[in-house]
Amino acid sequence: MNQDQMKPLNRFFVFIYYLVGLIADILHPVTVEGLERLPQSGALLCPNHSSNWDPVLVALKLPVNYRLHIMAKEELFRNPVLGWILRKVGAFPVNRGGSDIQSVKTALQAIKSGDNLLMFPEGTTIRNGVGYADGLPAHAHGGVAMIGVRAGATLVPVFVDGEKKLFHRTRIIFGEPYQPQITGRHGTAEEIQKAADGVLAAAYALGGQAVGGKPL
Repeated sequence: MNQDQMKPLNRFFVFIYYLVGLIADILHPVTVEGLERLPQSGALLCPNHSSNWDPVLVALKLPVNYRLHIMAKEELFRNPVLGWILRKVGAFPVNRGGSDIQSVKTALQAIKSGDNLLMFPEGTTIRNGVGYADGLPAHAHGGVAMIGVRAGATLVPVFVDGEKKLFHRTRIIFGEPYQPQITGRHGTAEEIQKAADGVLAAAYALGGQAVGGKPL
C-alpha cells in the first residue's frame, strides 16, 4: 500500500470524523467486533440497513485513515450545503429508481484505486422486515455483488443492530472477508444475485438474525 492510501481522505474529513464521533458516542454508544478482520484496501463493506444512523456509525468506528466511500441516496445531496459536506467526507449519490451509470463508475473507481466502499445490499432502510422505499420484504439487490465482482473487491458482511435508541448501546460486527465465486470475468445474472443474497444473509447472521431481522 502506498503512502497516499494510508492518509485520511482530507483534512475536512478528519475534522468531521472527530467532531461527529464525539457526538455519536454520546447519543449512540457502540460496541464493535471484528475490526481486525478488515482488509486494508479494496474492501466492499455490506451492512444490513435499518436506520439513517447506520453509515455514520459504521464509518466512525473504522480507523480515520481507512479511506471509506459511501454510496448514498441522491435525495441527501439535494441540499447544496449537505451535498457538499457529504462529498467531502467520501459519499456520492445514487439514483435508486433506475440505472445510474455514473454512481457505478464512481464505486468501481473507489475500489480499484485501493480505497474502500460501503454499500447497503438492501438499498433502503428496513423497518419491521419491510423496505421503507419500496414496501417489499427485505432482500438484496444484485448491484452490490455486480460492483464487487467487477472491481475485484473483497466483500465484508457487516451487522448493525436494528433498533437505535438514544443513549442505548448498539452493536456493529464485521464478518470474515471473502471474494464471491463466479464463472468467467463477470459471472452470470444468477451468480451475481446469489452473491448479493449471500453477503446480506451473512451480515444478518452475524447478529443471529435472518434477513429482515427475525431471530434465527
